[in-house]
Amino acid sequence: DTWDQLIAINLSSVFHTTKAALPSMKARGWGRIVNIASAHGVVASPFKAPYTASKHAVVGFSKAVALEVAEQGITCNALCPGYVRTPLVEKQVVDQAKVHNLPEDRVIREVILAAQPTKQFVEADEVAAFTVFLCSDAARSVTGSVQLIDGGWTAR
Repeated sequence: DTWDQLIAINLSSVFHTTKAALPSMKARGWGRIVNIASAHGVVASPFKAPYTASKHAVVGFSKAVALEVAEQGITCNALCPGYVRTPLVEKQVVDQAKVHNLPEDRVIREVILAAQPTKQFVEADEVAAFTVFLCSDAARSVTGSVQLIDGGWTAR
C-alpha cells in the first residue's frame, strides 16, 4: 500500500500535471515546469525504498520531458531539497524522539539532519525563491537539470 501511495503522490501526480499543462505551453511557445523531487532523487537512504524510487523517477521524468520540449520554449527541471521543516517532518521528529528516547532538538541534529552538513532545515521560502528563478527568463537555458538545495547533504 505504501508503494502505491508514494508512486501516486510523488510520481503519477507529476505526470498528470505535466500532461495537462503541456498543450497550452506548446500553444504559447513558452512554459516552465519545476518538479519538486528531493535529495532522495539523487541519493538513497535505508528503509526509504518506495520514497527514494519515486523521487529518482521524478528526476528521470523531468529530464525526459526537458528533452522532448527543448525546442518549444519550455523548460523542465527537478528541484531537490534536503529536509524542509514541514508537518510531515515535524511528525517524524516526534516519532523519532520516541524511538530513540531523545529530546526533539537532539533528534533534529543527530537523526533527521545527521547527513545534512549545515544541520539546518532548508526553509520553504528558499525552495520558493529557487522555483521563482527557474520560472524566470534568466533561467531559459536551465532545462533537464537537477537543482539541489540540500544544505550540502549530497556533497558527501
